[in-house]
Amino acid sequence: MAFSSGGGGEGGSPMADINVTPLVDVMLVLLIIFMITAPLMAHKVQVKLPEATLDMSPPETPGTPITIAIKANGEIFWNDQPVQKTLLESQLAVEAQKKPQPRVDIRADSTTRYRMVSEVVKTAKDVGIAKVGFVTTPDR
Repeated sequence: MAFSSGGGGEGGSPMADINVTPLVDVMLVLLIIFMITAPLMAHKVQVKLPEATLDMSPPETPGTPITIAIKANGEIFWNDQPVQKTLLESQLAVEAQKKPQPRVDIRADSTTRYRMVSEVVKTAKDVGIAKVGFVTTPDR
């Protein structure tokens, strides 16, 4: 009983060995790519970033800021006083005409939908409020 080497003899069965030549070619190309790019990764651009400290607060704008609170159920409060959404736009328009313009701080529940907060910010920007900020709780 003789074994066939797959050379196209009488059996004609295909050769079952894996051809590793393409695998070696791909590995050599990857090796060359990594050899070229590795030195480039060592030279990083040095950038001096500003340092933030918790003691410093941003410079305050003159006047008292306006606080708009938005609850999860959709209620809107202007400096802790309930206000309707239609009245909010007119109140913001009046404040936008003042010189210097007051800052508007927005507080929202953690469960408030983003759409509601986005509508209030868009309303403030549409009437001309220049500074709109968000009030959050500090990390512990």
